[in-house]
Amino acid sequence: MQKKTVTVLAPAKLNLSLDVVGTLPGGYHDLDMVMQAITLHETLVLRRSRYLNVRMPGSFVPVNEKNTAVKAALAFFHYTGLLAGVDITIHKQVPVRAGMAGGSADAAGVLVGMNELYGARLSMSELCALGASIGADVPFALMGGTCRVKGVGDLLKPLPPCPDCFFVVVMPSVGISTPEAFQRYDRMGSPLHPDCDRQEAAIRAGDLPGLCAAAGNALEHCSGATETPAIRALLDEYGALTSLMTGSGAAVFGVFNAEDKAQAAAEALRARYKQVYLARPDRGGARVSQ
Repeated sequence: MQKKTVTVLAPAKLNLSLDVVGTLPGGYHDLDMVMQAITLHETLVLRRSRYLNVRMPGSFVPVNEKNTAVKAALAFFHYTGLLAGVDITIHKQVPVRAGMAGGSADAAGVLVGMNELYGARLSMSELCALGASIGADVPFALMGGTCRVKGVGDLLKPLPPCPDCFFVVVMPSVGISTPEAFQRYDRMGSPLHPDCDRQEAAIRAGDLPGLCAAAGNALEHCSGATETPAIRALLDEYGALTSLMTGSGAAVFGVFNAEDKAQAAAEALRARYKQVYLARPDRGGARVSQ
């Protein structure tokens, strides 16, 4: 029996560490990162249709040919040769220009949803190859969990699950453009280069304090995000084991070993910022919701 509607959950991500280790052909940066999916999800509802239609109610993200969800739908149809359409509604929860891969989560959710809706039976390898053609973080958004990620985001090594913890994520009032963040890095460099090998070893050992001791983001120093120090100070004051910016910014998060501490920090930050989220590690990526 053909499915007419599919609902997909697509998690946001945090960078537990991010280092810039060099440059690659084409002007891209060679990265070394540990990435973590979290329980803050985009929710996508896909329906069979004769036409391609994408809606993001309540979001200011433009729905045009540059939109990752539109790109994903077109890439899926091109790859499979299906002569069909799809109606997609995306209920966005992940903040924009935050360094949390919300756009990549949308693309991953569309690929997973269309694969299910049309019974295409594409493998994870095929979906990741399609995803990589849309955006650097899409393969991770498909895989999810905890991964060591290198290159431009295309080289993924799944790791054991992150030690149990709580994340308080704060989106400042101003977002950051990823290209601009890397341009500033090229001009300014960074005094911080986290030890991703050490962090991977801590994850494998189930060592949360060790994971936090090795955390860091080489883009934070040059991000231009003026609110980061104040947010980090407040997270630390409420007992975060570490705090840092995620991705190219602008979101900042703290890692907590106790829910009550995390909730207290979130409440304090909500008095100053509109977008504050309490989340936990998510062991999966974009997936069909049962």
